[in-house]
Amino acid sequence: MTEFAIYPSLRDKTVVMTGGASGIGAEIVAAFAAQGAQVGFLDIDATGAAAVSNAHDGVTHEVCDLRDVEAMQAALAALRDRIGPADVLINNAARDDRHDWKDVTPAYWDERMNTNLRHMFFAIQAVAPDMIAAGGGSIVNMGSNSWWETVGNFPAYATAKAAVHGLTRTMARDLGMHRIRVNTVVPGWIMTDRQKDLWATPEALEAHRLAQCLPDLIDPVYVARMVLFLASDDAKMCSANNYMVEAGSI
Repeated sequence: MTEFAIYPSLRDKTVVMTGGASGIGAEIVAAFAAQGAQVGFLDIDATGAAAVSNAHDGVTHEVCDLRDVEAMQAALAALRDRIGPADVLINNAARDDRHDWKDVTPAYWDERMNTNLRHMFFAIQAVAPDMIAAGGGSIVNMGSNSWWETVGNFPAYATAKAAVHGLTRTMARDLGMHRIRVNTVVPGWIMTDRQKDLWATPEALEAHRLAQCLPDLIDPVYVARMVLFLASDDAKMCSANNYMVEAGSI
């Protein structure tokens, strides 16, 4: 079994995250809990969220539809009351539903932006004042390999994920004077249960292996490890940048 690093600077830190009930998010929750952090996350999946919270010490959650910004703000306030101001924010929640560009309506486009992008800004807006008061913090936004690799069949998703990088860089500038670091983690094709169930056919996996420099498929734990590093003091001089976890496919 791989032995991973322990980051002393993460012990007792308050970590707030969107989308922690499954997949990469659940792995990130587990990784921070193992570091001794206090973790609060938001997710629309009440059953999955409860299972993740119950599996780890120091973890709590609020059920929330992130497309409803007012509900998200209220949920973040509830987490703050329970575990304290956030030292770390992980904007993880997203959904990579496939869609044909010919079928996209204005309403669907807006819903995809609300699902994959808008909540990230408003989560930052909600937690940044506490980070400013504390004299610093770390924000990690989850990007995607999709637009880097010119993947098709989800133009609204790919556009939203490309915009995440713009959000990261402008907020890194605006918040940097307060010693708040803002970075993007860029996962490749990560073998979550959702990917395995919906799209990981033998043919697709073989083609993707050939596109990667490394031959192994990527477990979600490796995305979590990059997120931990960027949240820790080891990454104190890292901001406004992209950190790839894609086995060399970009």
